[in-house]
Amino acid sequence: MELDVERAKELIEQKLAEEEKEEKLKGDGAREPPAVERMNTPELEEEKRCGPRNWSLEAIKGQEKVRRSSVDLRREIIDVGSIQRLIELRKQRRQRRAERAATPEPTPPPEPLEIDGPVEPETFLRAAVQGKMHIIEKFLGDGGSPDTCDEFHRTALHRSSLEGHMEILQKLLDSGATVDFRDRLDCTAVHWACRGGHLDAVKLLQDRGADLNVKDKLLSTPLHVATRTGHPDIVEHLIHCGVDINAPDREGDTALHDATRLSRYKIIKTLILHGADMMAKNEAGKTPTDLVQQWQVDTRQALETKEQPQGEMEVPA
Repeated sequence: MELDVERAKELIEQKLAEEEKEEKLKGDGAREPPAVERMNTPELEEEKRCGPRNWSLEAIKGQEKVRRSSVDLRREIIDVGSIQRLIELRKQRRQRRAERAATPEPTPPPEPLEIDGPVEPETFLRAAVQGKMHIIEKFLGDGGSPDTCDEFHRTALHRSSLEGHMEILQKLLDSGATVDFRDRLDCTAVHWACRGGHLDAVKLLQDRGADLNVKDKLLSTPLHVATRTGHPDIVEHLIHCGVDINAPDREGDTALHDATRLSRYKIIKTLILHGADMMAKNEAGKTPTDLVQQWQVDTRQALETKEQPQGEMEVPA
């Protein structure tokens, strides 16, 4: 019995350590990483097919995985036969959590506004994401180029457009930033503002001469990007500005194709009301109406498969 208790203790401590490590990693990476640091051509293609990545959903799936493994562990412990020890270890775990909660982490000292020495380009670009205006001003004041970019040719204008930092956008444009500067995916700041869902940023860039029909490497316009990422207010604004509502991308898909594929119902309604072509064919010969019908067929098949009794296999024709 002593060996069984020790075995149960080792199993629980091992699992608790894994869960604490998982929680720490989840806490450190709770926020979605900036798209300017993770977006590449495969990411753009995935966004076209499935919409933007849902980080909250992935976190929930991770929790479900931990929960399932915890259930398996409990079953193993019960088989070992140490219920009493399990209860004691749970109490110890709650006590440790209470002790950690009672000891708050020290508040980091505020970042000094006065900067000694020159600002490095990497720090300047990071400040555009983080919204640190004083670093932007210091870099530009020291003669730094507002079009300074990283290895992917993404400038501070791209980054601040994604995050919607209006003051920084204004400062960069006033300092001569190129409004239609293209990154290595041929995306401009307007594409990134649409991806981030910041209508004010789109309007500011437009006032400074940004091209609202510009195409990226996938031949996607800002209207395509706003549709895929689900920002109906930007879609409506772009339409009212006279963008080409039926512009095809590299695969011949219009914004209506994308909206239909991703079930963006509000955007579908807006596009149709403003004259989007429901019979436009993409490279595969599919119209938005065909995609709706295909989606209905796939949904029906998925439901039928789900309702099929376990153990019963479908006999091929």
